[in-house]
Amino acid sequence: MAFRFRIDFCFAFVSILVLAECYLHLYRNVRGSGEDLLQRRLSLRARWDEMSRPHYAVREELVRPSRHVSSLRDSITPTTESVLFPDWEVLIIVSPEGEVSSESGEDYQCVFHNNATSPARPAWVFPFTKRRTFKCVIPRRIRRFRPYFQPALTRAAPAKQREIHSFTRELFRWTFLAYESLSTQNDVVLFVKGVNNRQGVNRSPSQLRCVFGNDATIAVRTAVTTSSQEVFRCRHPDLRALPHGEIENERIKISLEISDENRVVPSVAYYTPMRTVATLEPKSQLCASTMIYNAAKFLKEWVVYHSRIGVEKFILYDNGSDDELQTIVEELNQDGFNVKTVLWPWPKTQEAGFSHSAIYAKDTCKWMMYVDVDEFVFSPTWLNSSTPSTKMLFSLLPNKPTSNVGQILIRCNEFGPSNQHSHPVHGVTQGYTCRRRAEQRHKSVVLLEAVDSSLVNAVHHFGLKEGFNGKRLSLSQVVVNHYKYQAWSEFKAKFRRRVSAYVVDWTDEANPTSKDRAPGLGFLPIEPKGWASKFCEVNDERLKMVTQRWFAIPWTSENKMAWEK
Repeated sequence: MAFRFRIDFCFAFVSILVLAECYLHLYRNVRGSGEDLLQRRLSLRARWDEMSRPHYAVREELVRPSRHVSSLRDSITPTTESVLFPDWEVLIIVSPEGEVSSESGEDYQCVFHNNATSPARPAWVFPFTKRRTFKCVIPRRIRRFRPYFQPALTRAAPAKQREIHSFTRELFRWTFLAYESLSTQNDVVLFVKGVNNRQGVNRSPSQLRCVFGNDATIAVRTAVTTSSQEVFRCRHPDLRALPHGEIENERIKISLEISDENRVVPSVAYYTPMRTVATLEPKSQLCASTMIYNAAKFLKEWVVYHSRIGVEKFILYDNGSDDELQTIVEELNQDGFNVKTVLWPWPKTQEAGFSHSAIYAKDTCKWMMYVDVDEFVFSPTWLNSSTPSTKMLFSLLPNKPTSNVGQILIRCNEFGPSNQHSHPVHGVTQGYTCRRRAEQRHKSVVLLEAVDSSLVNAVHHFGLKEGFNGKRLSLSQVVVNHYKYQAWSEFKAKFRRRVSAYVVDWTDEANPTSKDRAPGLGFLPIEPKGWASKFCEVNDERLKMVTQRWFAIPWTSENKMAWEK
């Protein structure tokens, strides 16, 4: 009996193996193509982990990057480089000489290995290197395969007419990438993700070198002088050692080498001559800078208000908006406001963007105010003012040339939905009037020449050079009204695309105590019960009353405000 059982068991086991092999053979024939030879097998466990994990592109472990910095000459025509962003989104960057039509009616697609395709949507053009970009999404049916290869960008065509492409270059991962650079008169500032991964823990500059050139094996290397967060500063290179064509075309790749690991970080950044905001206009005493994503409808209220109390110039870091931002900016400039945008499409890089602004605007702005478009600076001492004054914010700044104050720190009050169920018609200052009692984190106004050379910052305040100090103002002097917890339809939009540096993905349970999270919200974009009345402990209509007095348009029955023109 036992012998018979063993025979039956062996027969069943062999049958299962045969059926599994047949299944895999049929699966490859149905789903595969010649390109499938490049795909690696995954274990059943790995496949299960993959399918059960949403937003996998954010959470997965990194494939160890190679030393190779991709050459511009070894890629597909048109020459492209591709980066895998969160949510399986791929950014396609086309070289300036790439033959890509600018006609709006021209359809493009991304062709991946296994001949899978997805539509390619035009995105933007990088201003300094003139590179056009597209976005597409990795098709769901190839997400389980490793490695991910860079797709080809082609004009849309039926499957039978598609060109056969060879896929040999791995897709750059956003979590390990040199993505931007900026040159000053004395050095180069390079922005790299994935080298300093822990907050407050940075690699020593002696372990790093900047690499200039499209081929890392013959590139020019210079010493790194500072290493902090995602910001690295290094010396200018001697370009005479590079191939003449790279210098002539100003197409010099820049990256970062980790010396003790003998590898170079993959890069989409280029070394360019020194760039600053145009210097034809006089230097502004007070500017404001923020990062913005699909918040065009909030912008006019924010600009009109702050310009009337002293901000002379606004520098917006566009985090890849696809709303009417540029249209609104043009309208504001036509109305006499000074608003500039800087393309900054890199996700979860608010600190790096602010570091960039501290260098980018240093020659044209003396003081820089770092507040978001849902934050409004207000002083209780303005309550009795009949009209706004451009001297109001200046009254908060040091007025002595010998002052060692390099930064003003302003506390915040966080406002809740205030029983609003949609965006307030007349603006956030009019619709949100109930807030939390406890004061929250602070925002800052920074003297740019006082910023430490490392450019280190904690989102809204900077490290300062030796000899400079910060000054914290009291709530009776000034406060930032932060309209953080808005109507659910507005707040929900933040859930997916928040620029916070410390909450990478709100659906991830990592860092649950961060102040960037909404208390009690959890990890799902589902409206909590009673959301409209949450975070309401103090009724505070002070700024609402002041702005009505200052900005209400007379003789309008709808009580329109100046920003509603």
